[in-house]
Amino acid sequence: MIRAKLLLSLGAAAVVLGGLTAYRWHNPCSTCPISMVIGALGGPSGCAPAPKAETLAANSTASPSQVIPTSHSTPDPMSTTPTPTTNSSPSASTDVKTETAMFGAGCFWGVEAIFHKIPGVIDAASGYSGGTVPNATYKQVCTDKTGHAEVVQIKFDPSKVSYQTLVEKFFKLHDPTQLDRQGPDYGSQYRSAIFFYSPEQQKTAEAVKARLNAGKYKGNIVTEISKAAEFYRAEEYHQRYLEKNGIDNCHIPQDD
Repeated sequence: MIRAKLLLSLGAAAVVLGGLTAYRWHNPCSTCPISMVIGALGGPSGCAPAPKAETLAANSTASPSQVIPTSHSTPDPMSTTPTPTTNSSPSASTDVKTETAMFGAGCFWGVEAIFHKIPGVIDAASGYSGGTVPNATYKQVCTDKTGHAEVVQIKFDPSKVSYQTLVEKFFKLHDPTQLDRQGPDYGSQYRSAIFFYSPEQQKTAEAVKARLNAGKYKGNIVTEISKAAEFYRAEEYHQRYLEKNGIDNCHIPQDD
């Protein structure tokens, strides 16, 4: 008799355990008898959907050391830039040595758009430079009291495009004989300026300016050539402004 009662108790326990297991892994249902009973006893009112077999298997073998975090770090825009390569050799170098140039030729929207199209230019960013106020903003620069010029800072691959080519393009895309203005824009922030990063760049800029001043223009070129000062990147809505707003040009011929 005792043995029979023991077996009956063990069987009841197995039924309850099986029911709880089924409750945990079956699909939710508001009329589920098991859910109603468990809910009445103060347990959770819903049922978790059964996990897929492969998920259970993976969870049973995974360990914390196997979790690989995802990196969201942003590379330094002024550092050496990796360039895609079709060479599958592991020993092949994918680093490109870049140089930086900076020009002011009036409103930076159109200037940036043009330089983005030149093969060999890796990046072009609108910003402010040549002034006295740290971390200048567009609102401050527009007062014409900070001394900044609207500029475009360019990162380029000198093996694909020379600095001289960029300087010559700079002179073509605006009128360098206009003082503190370009087209409809007035103010010293729209001045013609070349900010050089090395003695070699200075020499090239001055040579191109002298050659063009010798005969191409009726007036004298007033382009400022000076050592690069701190560059303050413009607010994000200024970056690729023409492209974002579907504008063809900014009083500058884009296909020149």
